Amino acid sequence: METTPAFADFDLAEPLLQAVQKLGFQQPTAVQLAAIPRALARRDLLVSAETGSGKTVAFLLPTLQQLLATPTEAYGTRALVLVPTRELAKQIYQQCQQLLEFTSLQVGLITGGADFRVQQTLLRKNAEIVIATPGRVLELMEAQTPDFSRLEVLILDEADRMLDMGFSQALQTIATASNPQRQTLLFSATLQQYGIIKIAEKVLRDPEMVRLNSLYDQHENLEQQVIIADNTAHKQNLLAWLLLNETFNKALVFTNSRAQADSLSGVLQGKRVRCGVLHGEMDQKERNRIMALFRLGTINTLIATDLAARGLDIEGVELVVNFDMPRTGVHYIHRIGRTGRGDTSGITVALVQASEWNLMINIERFLKQNFKRRTIEGLEGTYTGPKKLKASGKAAGSKKKKLAKKAAAKKGKKR
Repeated sequence: METTPAFADFDLAEPLLQAVQKLGFQQPTAVQLAAIPRALARRDLLVSAETGSGKTVAFLLPTLQQLLATPTEAYGTRALVLVPTRELAKQIYQQCQQLLEFTSLQVGLITGGADFRVQQTLLRKNAEIVIATPGRVLELMEAQTPDFSRLEVLILDEADRMLDMGFSQALQTIATASNPQRQTLLFSATLQQYGIIKIAEKVLRDPEMVRLNSLYDQHENLEQQVIIADNTAHKQNLLAWLLLNETFNKALVFTNSRAQADSLSGVLQGKRVRCGVLHGEMDQKERNRIMALFRLGTINTLIATDLAARGLDIEGVELVVNFDMPRTGVHYIHRIGRTGRGDTSGITVALVQASEWNLMINIERFLKQNFKRRTIEGLEGTYTGPKKLKASGKAAGSKKKKLAKKAAAKKGKKR
């Protein structure tokens, strides 16, 4: 008879098991079962795992266990966790604090948007674990504040996102300045990206690869729907109906630009939708205010650019709407990963107009599944899809139209 795996099966110190029990973690997730024993064995790891899979605990527990098992009076940061955004850093910092409740270890938070001198002081006070964003760490390194010469564990979380944000050189610089004998754990939603393999070759030593919850897994707990729209105004009406009539606790609406997010927020607020907007151009104080309102339920809808798809970890999201279709299948999965986690269910709705039809088909082919077509009574549009389809499902003649437009543009220039 098979026994149910438990956290007690890992070689963890009692204070950590106490914290796990207090947090109510019943049994390890798949990524925790695969990664924790390997990390405890001091192996470098290259792990494919989505947001919401339990990966934070998968890298924090073995790291904290190592620090507890080898106490030292030596000065310097012992474990460094690098993440792409301030929001994610704050969430991991809070979870680390919870896991450290019954220990004497200290964790520090180092991100942009906070007082530089305060963070310098924090590092001098010798927090054993530091959760940070790469940009701020580089700034502190230029000021000769951090000491990573005794670093025991380096963790790169959401490494693919950090590469997308242009942090490749920063990650290499930080790794080079760190103890060469350290353990390195790299977590990414996908291992298919060339940059991931390239950075792994530079910062990992003989890593063990763990492929779990990859981007190509089916999202069985999600009902993925598509509503065909005539234009932006039609999309706005469809979205307002969904947000005022669907049953959900929290909803995320994604746009492809900051301007679209701001514009949409104004339209929806005019229709009495309780919403806020989040994007990369906002200052930290305003971001924190919006996120607090969203978590408290004062607003139940967050309109966001792709920053939020990889930088936030929000419980209770039951509806995700793609107001603008994402540009790739990878971006699509990062967005919908906000809902349908674990055993919970969720709904995703993509609002697709003519110019986005082929994007939708590309994403369906990427996922190897078809979205459920849906209409809303009273809000049906005149556009129902391309008049002619290729065998692939894409709109026929789109390439000819593009070539004709280019030719016309060239003629116009000659005149």
